[in-house]
Amino acid sequence: MRHNPDYALDDVAAVRALVRENPWCTFVSAVPGSGPVASHYPVLLDEDAEGVVLLSHMGRPDEAGHRLGEQEMLAVVQGPHGYISPSWYGHRPNVPTWNFAVAHLYGVPEVLGDDENLRVLDRLTSHFEDPLPDPHRLHATAENSGYAHRIVRGTVGFRLVVDRIEAKEKMSQDKSAETVDRIIAHLAAPGPYRNPGLAARMARANGRPVPPGPAAPRETVEHP
Repeated sequence: MRHNPDYALDDVAAVRALVRENPWCTFVSAVPGSGPVASHYPVLLDEDAEGVVLLSHMGRPDEAGHRLGEQEMLAVVQGPHGYISPSWYGHRPNVPTWNFAVAHLYGVPEVLGDDENLRVLDRLTSHFEDPLPDPHRLHATAENSGYAHRIVRGTVGFRLVVDRIEAKEKMSQDKSAETVDRIIAHLAAPGPYRNPGLAARMARANGRPVPPGPAAPRETVEHP
């Protein structure tokens, strides 16, 4: 990722928050003899670990394609992003751009045994079910639990301890407060490029008021 100090996302807590808020991840491996291999799976932070540690799984035979556990893997986590029209700047000349938040996370994955993989799948399910009025638990009933034990062998769980991070949050930080406010207003308003999530992220990144309405992000907290 091209380095630009204006947009660098260097704070580990901010990277953890980006993962927590955007848990759909792209995993990329450069496999000798096969070339690049990419897969997409949900991811969970190991909240008890220091730094950034990802917990996830792959459906077989994806793990063989990645040679999981044998070499470094890249995990790409992407937050809100979208088109920024130069017509929103209020002055010319200008060019179009794209604002975004993204983290490239590198490490060698540790393959988990079936029992630990099942525990990770249980945590992953509970994490996404918790907000629902009637959460579906992996072990809610003996029948559910038995089914989970049968299908776990069709997946390979892993823990990725991230040892290298490249992260960027390009949110028009190089623009004036007036220009930033104008862009945020356009993103929050009805139109072909309406993007309330990006508007809220831009407001936070630039210390500007978050637009009212359902787009305002929930406060992110560290869960035990």
